[in-house]
Amino acid sequence: MKIQESAENYLEAILMIKEEKGEVRSIDIVNKLNFSKPSVSVAMKQLEANGYIQRDSAGNISLLPPGKKIAEDIYERHNTLIKILTHLGVSPETAREDACRIEHHVSDETFAVLKNHCKNIL
Repeated sequence: MKIQESAENYLEAILMIKEEKGEVRSIDIVNKLNFSKPSVSVAMKQLEANGYIQRDSAGNISLLPPGKKIAEDIYERHNTLIKILTHLGVSPETAREDACRIEHHVSDETFAVLKNHCKNIL
């Protein structure tokens, strides 16, 4: 399923925060993405309505299976692209920035070929 780049960014951020802190709240997403509280609130309502996340009564956010799959796929692309770009000589900072842009637009086919071609450096 193809979703908007912004939704992919939110799901990836939730996954990353969960790995870093063990739990995720809206304020963590606000701080990580540097977005406003109202923007994050609207996004969380949309992601919840579409079955990507759930929120408990304490405000903790967790990924549901469809959201987790998307987040893991984007996160894998992100990390793999950073490794490829830095191996090619791109500075780490530029590689991170470019990977954030590329990860959303590269086709599954192209990513699979890149990953396979570079498996010895990853």
